[in-house]
Amino acid sequence: MPKQRRLFTEAQAHLRQGDAKACATVCADGLKEFPEDANLLCLGARANLALREFALAKQQVESALLRYPTFAAAHDVCGDLALLDGRMKDALAAYQQALQLGSDASLTQRKIEKARQLAANAAAASEPAQRPQMAYAEEIRQGEQHEKDGERDKAEAIYRQILKRDPDHVEASRLLAGIAASHEQYAEAEVFLKHALLRAPEYLRAWVDLSNVQRQLENYDDAIASGLKVIELAPDKAESYMVYASVVGVAGRHEEAIETYQKALALNPEKAGALCSMAHHLKTIGRQDEAIAHYRESIAVRPDHAESYWSLANLKTFRFEDREVDAMHELLQRSNLGDEARAQVHNALGLEYESRKEYARAFKHFEQCNVARRNLESYDPVDTEDTHDRVIALFDEAFFRQSPAAPSAPTPIFVVGLPRSGSTLIEQILASHSLVDGTHELSDLSKVIRAMRRGRRKEKRFPEIIAALSETGWARIAGQYIERSAKHRGSAPYFIDKNPNNFIFIGLLKLAIPNAKIINARRHPLDSCLGSFKQLFASGQPFSYDMTELGEYYLQYQRLMDHWHRVLPGFVLDVNYEDVVADLETQVRRLLEFCDLPFEVNCLRFHETVRAVKTASSEQVRQPIYSSSVNLWRNYEDQLESLVHIMKPLLLKMPEAMRPSCLLPGKPKKITL
Repeated sequence: MPKQRRLFTEAQAHLRQGDAKACATVCADGLKEFPEDANLLCLGARANLALREFALAKQQVESALLRYPTFAAAHDVCGDLALLDGRMKDALAAYQQALQLGSDASLTQRKIEKARQLAANAAAASEPAQRPQMAYAEEIRQGEQHEKDGERDKAEAIYRQILKRDPDHVEASRLLAGIAASHEQYAEAEVFLKHALLRAPEYLRAWVDLSNVQRQLENYDDAIASGLKVIELAPDKAESYMVYASVVGVAGRHEEAIETYQKALALNPEKAGALCSMAHHLKTIGRQDEAIAHYRESIAVRPDHAESYWSLANLKTFRFEDREVDAMHELLQRSNLGDEARAQVHNALGLEYESRKEYARAFKHFEQCNVARRNLESYDPVDTEDTHDRVIALFDEAFFRQSPAAPSAPTPIFVVGLPRSGSTLIEQILASHSLVDGTHELSDLSKVIRAMRRGRRKEKRFPEIIAALSETGWARIAGQYIERSAKHRGSAPYFIDKNPNNFIFIGLLKLAIPNAKIINARRHPLDSCLGSFKQLFASGQPFSYDMTELGEYYLQYQRLMDHWHRVLPGFVLDVNYEDVVADLETQVRRLLEFCDLPFEVNCLRFHETVRAVKTASSEQVRQPIYSSSVNLWRNYEDQLESLVHIMKPLLLKMPEAMRPSCLLPGKPKKITL
C-alpha cells in the first residue's frame, strides 16, 4: 500500500474511533511529506473542526480547494466550516456543490437539512439584548470565578465540557471566545461568537465582543458591521458608540471616529475614556490644540485618568502647568494606583522635567516608570540572542543562491531599525512624495510568518519554518503580505511599512520581495537607547524597560544588521538621523535615489504634508527639521554608566567626539554597575 494511502487509512481510523487529536497528528505528519495530498488536507480539516481548531481547519480546506477545486470532499468540509461559522447560505452552497461533484448523497443531504433548520431557528430567535437565561448557570459561575482568579485553563475546561453536553450553549461559546482572545487566537474566538449569535442574534454583549475580535483580526468591514449592530441594539448607550468609534478609528477613519465619540459624549458627557480616545484621533490628524483641550477635559472629569496625562506628555511639544505637575505627584501617593497608571504618570513627569532641563530628576521618573512597566512585560534576552544566532546561521551566502520570487507590485519600502531612531522622520519625508503611500507600523509581515506555523509542529519557529521554501513559497509569502497590507494603503506604486522590528526579516525579504527597498534608521547608540528607555510604548518593545536588556538588545540588532550588510551588500541603506538633521537635502536625495524615486521638493517640506501619523513622533514630524534631539544623551551621561559599560566595544569604534567622556583617552572614569 502506498505510504500516502496508508497514512490516510490510519488517520481515518482514528477519526472513526472518536480520536480527533490522533487523526489530526497523523494528517499533520503526512502533510510534511505530501503537502498537496487532498485526502490528508480534508481529513485533517475535519479533525481540526472536531478539535475546534477552526483557523487551522480553514487553512487546510482552503489549501485543498485551491489545488483541487473539483474535489467533492473539500467542498463538503468547507460547508461544515461555514455551518459552524454561522454562514448558512455559504454552507448550503458548499454542500450543493459537493453533491454535484459526487459526495456521499445521503450524508450531505442530512447536512443540508441541518443547515436549513439552523437558518430557520436563527430567523425565529428573539433573545433579549442582555445576557440570556441559560442552563448550567452554576458551572458558568464557577468558570467565571476561575477566570477572575487567573486560572483560565480550569475555566476553559468547564466551558468546553458544557459545549460537549450542549453544543448550542450561548454563554459557554461567548466565554470560550474570551479565553481564545486572551491567547490571541482571534479567528477561533470569532467562530465561537458567531456560533453564539446564531442562537441569540440580539445578545448585545456578544456583538460587542465580536466587533472587538474582528478589529484584532483587522477584518475592519466585519468589525464595523458588528459595531453598527451594537448601536442598533442599544442606541441610548454611550458605550455602543464607543465600540463603533474604536473600530472606525483603527480602520483609519479618524474624522468619523471623532464624530462618533461626540455622539457618545452627548449621551454621557463624563465618559473620560471617550474624551481621551477622541483626543488621540485629533492628535493623529494634526488638530493638536483640540486634542490638548480634550485630554485636559478628560482629567477634569476623572482626575486619576493617568492615560490622559501620559498622552499630553507624549505629544513631546506640550508643557504642563505647575498645578498639573503637583496633581501627578499626588496621584503617585495613592496606594491603589495600578502599575500601568503608575508607569504612565512617571513617564509624563520624566518628559516634563526633561523639558525643564532637570535631567537627574527626569531620569529617576523614567526609571520608576520602567520598573512598573517591566512588571507587566514578558521578555527573554536569551531567546533573542538564540533567534539571531539561528537567523545568521540559516541566511548565509549559500542560502541566497536560490531563485527569488518575481518582483512585487506595488513596491514596499521597509523602514527598520530600533524605535526612536528617526524612522518616523524618514517615513514622513518619503510619504511626502507623490508616488509613495504612507501607512504606519504594519504588523502584516510578522502575521504572515506566524500563519505559516499553523498545521506544523509547534516547535518549528522562524527562521526554520521557511528554511525549505522554494521560489513558489517565497512568492506565496509576498502575495499574502501585499494582499494583507492593501487595506492600509492607496494606489501609489510605492508604500511604506515602518515597523522597526522587521529588521529580522531582511533576508526573507530579499527572496520574497527582491525589489523591496530596505532603509535602516540609525542614530547614535546612546541616543537611540535613551530614546527607547524614555518612551512608554503602547505595546511591544518589551526589551526597552530595563537598561541592561536594552543595551544587550542593541548589540544583537547591530550584530544582525552587520550580517545583512555582509551577505546582502547594497540591499540595505543606512540613514543616520544626525546626518539628516545636518544636511537634509543631501540625505533626502540619497533616500530617493536608493528608492528609484525622482526628486520632489515636497520631501524637503515634509512638515507641511497633511496625513495621519500614529507614532509618538506625530507632532515632532509636523515641524521643520531641528537639532535639539542630537546628542541628548550627554545630558544623562552620569545616569548611563551601565549602558556605556555594555556597549563599550561598539562605542570605542566611534570617533572620539561621539564617545562618552569615560571612554576618551586620558580621562578614565570608574563605571559603577
